[in-house]
Amino acid sequence: MILSRSVLACIAAVLSLGSFEPAAAAQGEPDFARLARSPGTPQIPGLRIVYLTPLGDPALAPWQNIILHQTEGPSGAARALAQAQNNNPARRGVTLWVETDGTVTWATPETAITTHGDGGNRNDNKYVDNSGTYHQVTRANSIGVEFVGNHPDVRTPPTPEQFVACLALVRFLQERYDIPVERVYAHNWIDYKDARYCEGCELAQRARAQGYAPGQGELLPASNVSTTVPAAGR
Repeated sequence: MILSRSVLACIAAVLSLGSFEPAAAAQGEPDFARLARSPGTPQIPGLRIVYLTPLGDPALAPWQNIILHQTEGPSGAARALAQAQNNNPARRGVTLWVETDGTVTWATPETAITTHGDGGNRNDNKYVDNSGTYHQVTRANSIGVEFVGNHPDVRTPPTPEQFVACLALVRFLQERYDIPVERVYAHNWIDYKDARYCEGCELAQRARAQGYAPGQGELLPASNVSTTVPAAGR
């Protein structure tokens, strides 16, 4: 059968349409869930992470909770503190360190258990009802993030850049380790730290206010996420 030029043109057009969607998908933005769970040194849109050690298989990591800390270290200290943690992962400290400009440094292998928190040793309900975290949210099952820069006054709040980084980083960690938003904690919600301020509380409140759920499938731009601080709670 001899086909006319017009018929051949129609067939070619149909074939090109059929092959368009896979090509477009291949060239599109990477799926957030896939990117967040990938090995190596994944870079999340809107978040700058410097890796001192590459990531591996997230299924091998024991993390069920995220604990947000603030350190009395000066601005500019995050990279040096992360390097010291990298040299000795079991020293007192955390896995991730966030500079005042929002840069995140991933210090240790993601399966390394660092020494942060004291095993959920408070059961006084001073800041929130912590009966459910007492001896349950510990360094063995919680990945720690430290925000530097509240020196010399520990009551100095995180910078705007740190708040933006916190929102994106928490979503990344939630997705990577399948952590629900109610398992994002401030240090002072599970452990007594310092009577002068509630360590990590505003960071954790804003992170929880996002309401991100693992499997949601996209990284919402931090600029579109409300930073209104809700009442503290678990």
